[in-house]
Amino acid sequence: MNKSARLFPSFLLAAAVAVLLLTVARADESETSTIKFSDPAKPGTLKITVANGDLRIRGADAAEVTVRTELKPAEPSQRKDGLRVLTSSSSYSLTEKGNVVTLSYGTEGWPSNGGDFDITVPRNTSVVISSAYGGDIDIGEVTGDLEIKSLNGEVKLADVSGGVLVETMNGEIHCDIHELHDGKPLSFTSMNGEVQLRLPADAKASVRLRTHNGSILTDFDEKQLVTKTAALKSDHDHHALHALSEGDAAEIRATVHAAVRVSMEAAREAARAARDAARGAKDKDEETEEETPDAPIPPVPPLPPMTGGKIVTGTLNGGGPEIRVTTMNGDVTLRKAETEHSIIIK
Repeated sequence: MNKSARLFPSFLLAAAVAVLLLTVARADESETSTIKFSDPAKPGTLKITVANGDLRIRGADAAEVTVRTELKPAEPSQRKDGLRVLTSSSSYSLTEKGNVVTLSYGTEGWPSNGGDFDITVPRNTSVVISSAYGGDIDIGEVTGDLEIKSLNGEVKLADVSGGVLVETMNGEIHCDIHELHDGKPLSFTSMNGEVQLRLPADAKASVRLRTHNGSILTDFDEKQLVTKTAALKSDHDHHALHALSEGDAAEIRATVHAAVRVSMEAAREAARAARDAARGAKDKDEETEEETPDAPIPPVPPLPPMTGGKIVTGTLNGGGPEIRVTTMNGDVTLRKAETEHSIIIK
C-alpha cells in the first residue's frame, strides 16, 4: 500500500471530526426561550410577525411554547448595569398576555439577516403568521386553526386538522390534512405557485378549485369526487360556458402578469415605507434625545382580486366543510393521502 493510500482514510476521519465539531458549535450558538400560556387548560394562540426568515412549527405534547433560534431575545429597556437600551442588535421579542403568545422579529425595518425560528407548541394551539418580506413556513401536527399571510416562500402544512387560511404572493402551497371538521373551512391562495392538497380517502368536503395558467388534477375517482367544470373570462360572464380560446388565454396571461407587477410594486413600497419609518424614528430620537418606539413591520400587501380562469366545483364523498383553492400560475392538485398518481379534471 502506498503512502497516499494510507493517508486517505486519515483525511476522511479528520474531515468527519471537523464537520462534527462545526455542527456542535452551531448548535451551541442557538438560543432557546420558553414561555407558558396564562391559562394552559384552554387552547392558546401563537401570533408571529416577522420581517423575513424561515419558520418551522411543530405541535407536541407540551405545556409551553419553546423557541429555538440563533438570534438573541430582546434586552429589557433597563439593563442590570444601569444602561438604558435605545436600540439593540438584531433580536426578537417573545411575550404572553391573555393566552396569546406573541413573537416579533424585525420591527426596526429590514433586518441585515433573516431570522429563522424552530418553535414547539401544544398541539391544540392556533397559529397566526404574518411574514412581511419572505421565508419558508413549515407547520406540522397542529390541531388548532392556522392563518398564514406571506409575501414570498413555500408553505408546507402536515398533519393539520383545524381551519386553514393561507395567502402567499409567490410560493407553492403543500398541505397534508389529517381530518376535516364541520365549521372549519380551508382556503388556499397563491399568486405564483402550485397548490397541492392531500386528504384522507374518506374525507367529506365541498370544493371550489381555480387556476388561470395550470391544470386541475386529482386521483379521487369520479364517484368520490363529483364535479362540474367551467372556463370563464370573469365571474360576471353571463355567456354559455366554453373552453378558452387562444385569444382568451392570451388575455388572461396578460392580466396575470400585470397583477404580479402591481403586487410586487406594492411589496417594494411597503419595504421602502418600513425603512423610511425606521430612519425617521431614529432621526427624531437623535433630535429629542428621547426613546422612540420601533417602526412597525409593514403588513403583507393584500392579494389582488382573482376572477375567471378554469374553475372546478363539486362534492367529495357527498360534501362537507368547504375547501377553496385559487392560484394564478400553477397546477391545483387534490390527492388521496399516501398516493402518487393523478388524473386531470377536464
